[in-house]
Amino acid sequence: MQKHPDLPQAFADLGVEAPLLKALAKVGYEEPSEIQSELIPKILAGHDVLGQAKTGTGKTAAFGIPTLQMIDRSKGLQAICLVPTRELAVQVTGELRRLAEFSGLRIVAVYGGQKIQTQVHQLGKKPHFCVGTPGRVMDMMARGILDIRNVEFALLDEVDRMLDIGFRDDIKKILGQIRSAHQTVFVSATIGGEIRRLCKQYMNDAVEINVSRDSLTVEQIDQYFLTAERRDKDRAVNAILKHDDPERVIVFTNTKAAARKVAAKLFKEGHGAMEIHGDLIQSKREAVLDKFKKNRLKVLVATDLAARGIDVHNVTHIINYDLPPEIQVYVHRIGRTGRMGKRGKAVSLVTREEGRLLTDIEMLINAQIEEIHYPGYKPSPVRIETPVAPQQSPGEVLASRVQSSSGETSTDADGQPATKVRRTLGGRFKPSRRRR
Repeated sequence: MQKHPDLPQAFADLGVEAPLLKALAKVGYEEPSEIQSELIPKILAGHDVLGQAKTGTGKTAAFGIPTLQMIDRSKGLQAICLVPTRELAVQVTGELRRLAEFSGLRIVAVYGGQKIQTQVHQLGKKPHFCVGTPGRVMDMMARGILDIRNVEFALLDEVDRMLDIGFRDDIKKILGQIRSAHQTVFVSATIGGEIRRLCKQYMNDAVEINVSRDSLTVEQIDQYFLTAERRDKDRAVNAILKHDDPERVIVFTNTKAAARKVAAKLFKEGHGAMEIHGDLIQSKREAVLDKFKKNRLKVLVATDLAARGIDVHNVTHIINYDLPPEIQVYVHRIGRTGRMGKRGKAVSLVTREEGRLLTDIEMLINAQIEEIHYPGYKPSPVRIETPVAPQQSPGEVLASRVQSSSGETSTDADGQPATKVRRTLGGRFKPSRRRR
């Protein structure tokens, strides 16, 4: 392999050529992540690939680098990449454009919320690579503006999230329109049965790469929970921000109404917070994201769907104002911090009713989430009986570590002081246990 002075040799060793190496050097890439080391050679070799890696490990570059290298500048559209959200379409397009800076390739994004005329104009410039959300891609195809019949590369990013939000039929319709021989690549944080069925239907002898190592959370993330009744949550978030003084933080809520309320209250407290959710017009969402990425905004309050396109490497904190009702979403949320080897911190606000949900999350990630306390914040007192069962389930064993909140000394049947059992909030608040 030819040496390239001042260029990232580790990428050159994977088969990456000079124009892309020059772009990688400019954006600061030195060593490939594990998913990049595994995916790049396989895609360059022409294999269909199903790749699984944790959020924040560089999946976009993993499929983008080899695809960009194999595109022929003399031809028209050769690659289509489907993503679940508008924000992710913008983020992936930006990343690909940075990587293609010295390759002379044209990359466009098509997604809802932007004027049709603008995207029609961009598609009219005969791009080599199109990134889009399924709905807008199908719209452009129906209008006869986007022709993917002869594309050579079909890429699907965050496949699990696309299926979660109901794009299965759209994906099948789009992939079914490709008539030429082509290479197909799926990348996802998680891989389930439905993804495997799609893989079997639309791939040929796919190579499966899994660098998740059955661990759903990144080692660099310190995870905690903070007990908080609903009326205390704003006070709890304020305490976290004042004590930790994070460089950049995302606060997750389950609803758009909560995002608006929380952002307004944090702004009033002087934290300079702004919200991002589906009710904002696209230009406003992009403006907010741009401020956050350029470090002109410290606190971003977001709903899950709106946050899918946030790829900022120095997010130091994630605060779950609400626990997500689907435990898998927890993994996606905290994956916004602790990226590319940097440490991160995730704090979840948990009410007594959400104890079982927290325990389920612990079982999913196979890790203990410790309780944390902040100066100036004290949760509302809750007195709870915690009987020790003769035999504990695995979930109860995992959960046995947080002190009883009553602070009282209990006795056993013989009147002797009973041993205090430390439990997580999840174990402590299991519905089967009687509360006073």
